[in-house]
Amino acid sequence: MHLTVLKAGDPVAELAQRRGDFAAWIRETVGDAWAGEWRVHDIREDSPLPPIEGAAGFIITGSSSSVTERAPWMLRAEAYVRELVATKTPLFGICFGHQMMAQALGGLVTKNPLGREIGTVRVEREGDDAIFSDIPAVFEANETHVDAVVRLPEGARLLARTSKDAAAAFAVGDAARAVQFHPEIDADAMRGYVTARAPLMQAEGIDPDAVHRGVREAPHAQALLGNFVRRFVQRP
Repeated sequence: MHLTVLKAGDPVAELAQRRGDFAAWIRETVGDAWAGEWRVHDIREDSPLPPIEGAAGFIITGSSSSVTERAPWMLRAEAYVRELVATKTPLFGICFGHQMMAQALGGLVTKNPLGREIGTVRVEREGDDAIFSDIPAVFEANETHVDAVVRLPEGARLLARTSKDAAAAFAVGDAARAVQFHPEIDADAMRGYVTARAPLMQAEGIDPDAVHRGVREAPHAQALLGNFVRRFVQRP
């Protein structure tokens, strides 16, 4: 069995050149929680989506694209998300992946009415879930996003919130989990994003230097990926 990364986007250019793609960051963060085969499928391409049978689970990456664009590749991927959830296949969405899952399942994604959320932020859990194994009720995570889930899908369970995002994580059924923040982004990558987004931040009234100084490692958020693999992903 294999664990598949569904690639929806790429890191900013400087980081991609220096650190590789999101799939590499995810594999590094998961570490020894998964010793099986990894596969990567770029869902932006026109090639057939991978068969569900034989897959231990799927992880959808972040992206600079917006699900509100309703591009053909997004609609095709959303239909695939619905199939994954219907078959109770383990699925984990990160940032854009979180938003795509919400949109695919009947939720609503818009530009965040509270503005861009970027840097190391405080996350507050809402209740218990296996994804939060050994993670405190309040923890830090690295984030960079403009869109947000403003309405959860019917039947979804809220898992976490931040000061700028009322739906920072959610659960659907027994096997699907989604987070708006980036477990795979460490402090170095977060600083790279702040540097890359600095002109946009300044135009929006956000002080990029202050955000840059506040960036920290976020080990509890990083642990979520390992928890997903250990607690939800199917074993051979």
